[in-house]
Order: sequence, then structure tokens, then C-alpha cells
Amino acid sequence: MEDLYLKRVVVALGGNAILQFNEKGTVGDQIANLRRTSAQLAPIIASWYQVVITHGNGPQVGNILIQNERAKHEVPPMPLDVCGAESQGQIGYLLNQALSSELKRMGKSTEVCTLMSQVVVDPEDEAFDNPSKPIGPWLSLEGMNRSRREGETWIEHPGRGWRKVVASPKPVRILNARTIESLLSNGFTVIACGGGGVPVIEDAQGDLRGIEAVIDKDLASACMAAEIKAHILLILTDVSTVFLNFGTSEQKPIRQIEVSELRRLFEKGQFPAGSIGPKVEAALQFVERGGERALIARLDEAEAALKGKTGTTVTA
Repeated sequence: MEDLYLKRVVVALGGNAILQFNEKGTVGDQIANLRRTSAQLAPIIASWYQVVITHGNGPQVGNILIQNERAKHEVPPMPLDVCGAESQGQIGYLLNQALSSELKRMGKSTEVCTLMSQVVVDPEDEAFDNPSKPIGPWLSLEGMNRSRREGETWIEHPGRGWRKVVASPKPVRILNARTIESLLSNGFTVIACGGGGVPVIEDAQGDLRGIEAVIDKDLASACMAAEIKAHILLILTDVSTVFLNFGTSEQKPIRQIEVSELRRLFEKGQFPAGSIGPKVEAALQFVERGGERALIARLDEAEAALKGKTGTTVTA
């Protein structure tokens, strides 16, 4: 079956694939968005690409943490790694259902599999010395003092309150890479590394332990794409291309670029960390590790980007 496929593609979905701006995040909201997303992905799968889909989980895991906080006097709250695993199941279930239905409407029998993914991180990663990723609910000073545990870092935002921040370490290894490869080789479409995967550390005996951290979804996607020897990393977001000199009078789109030139621009600070930066970094890492090409494009232009008609293409 392996030789029937054109290319192996990892598709990294942006947050707009699941929730739109100003939506409440109801199950109905998420189902409607995932149906639209599936309408973009199904034609790619039907075109005989081996496809792995990753996704974010920011609003969903945030809601789980709020539920933990509000109900902690009734039921034991779960740690962040367990909440991340919960969100993988939640989003994976809804996306699996929507995508399976869309493929069925197209007359395709491809089976979709959702995989709970663990990602090894380095406990010595410098990110643990500088927690920067805000998670969970906003609390008053009094509420923060009641909830705060030893070793946690909280920051204050005037007018909104206090919020916990955790580390965002780099992914080192995808534990389920061989499973993903096996599923792809046997004709499955795979949903994996939701929310960047559950971060775990490995001790000297090889035992795993979940750790309170958040892995960037795009960097985890690049790591996985390299490990499973994908040909293409397709990063889908809400912009049509990456822009040079974004927000200035000299702004212009980057349609095609070699990885060495993109690396030079990245090191010069052209792509802010708070917006397109992690997606550019993910594209760089994938191509530098031997990937054929990385694409950054709008969600509703996924198939056109794969054909080279739109988006930003990064090659070796």
C-alpha cells in the first residue's frame, strides 16, 4: 500500500481551524469550524497523500483549567499534563468525526485515527528557568495566593488580574513516531500531537513523567514531520503568506524562499515571536533536518498551497 501514495504530509492546523475570534467555544462552535476545516483537508487526503494532522488546544485546555479551579472543592484538580491529554481527546474526537464524515461524503473509505501523543522534552531546557506561556484562569490577588503552589510563577496584568505562566520547552522526540509511521503505511489518516503533545521527561531508567509545560504546536509538528520522514510540512493559519517587513510601508509577501535566506532573516528578528515567528522557526527546522519543503498558508487555501499556487514555500 505504501507505494500508492504521492507524498507524506504533516498538516499543522492553526487555532482558527477550531475556534473563530469572539466565539464562546461551545461544542456547536467547534463542530461547525471543524466541518469547514475538514472540507479543506479531505480533498488532500483523497488525492492519495499520507496525512498526519496536528492542532492547537489553547482555548480548550484553558477551559479545562478553569473548570479545575472552580470545582477543586468538589473533585481533585488534575495537573497540566493530564489536562493536555484531556484536550487531545476532546479535539481529536470532534475532528475525527468531522473528517470521517467529509471523507465518507466524498466516497472515500479512509479511516481516521486519533492518537494521544507524548513528546519528550529536556528537563535542562532553559525555558524552565524563564516560564513564559500563560495558562488557566485570571485570578485576583487573593485568589492567586490561595491557588499558588510552591515553585509556580504568576504574573500580574493590570486590570485583568494574575495568571500562571509555565515553561515552553523545545520538543526533543516524539514518543509515538513509529506508531504514526505504521498507521500511515497501512492507509490510515492520523490526528496526533494535539496541542504540541503532552510534555514528558525521561529518567535514566527510561521511565516517563509528565511535566507542567506547554510545547509549541508548530515546533512539535516540525519535530514529528522530521522523525516520520515526511516530505512536506503544511502550516495552516489565518494569513495567506509570510510577509517581509510586516506592518510597514515596505511590507511584501514572501512566496518562495530558500531555507538559508529565511534563516538569515529570522536571525535578524524579521518574524516576531508573538505572531508568525514560531511558524517560521518550525518551517526552518523541518527543512534543515532534511524535509523537502515547508509551506505556510491560509487554512482555506490548503490544497492550492500544496500545489504551489499560494502561500509561502520554503525549500532547501
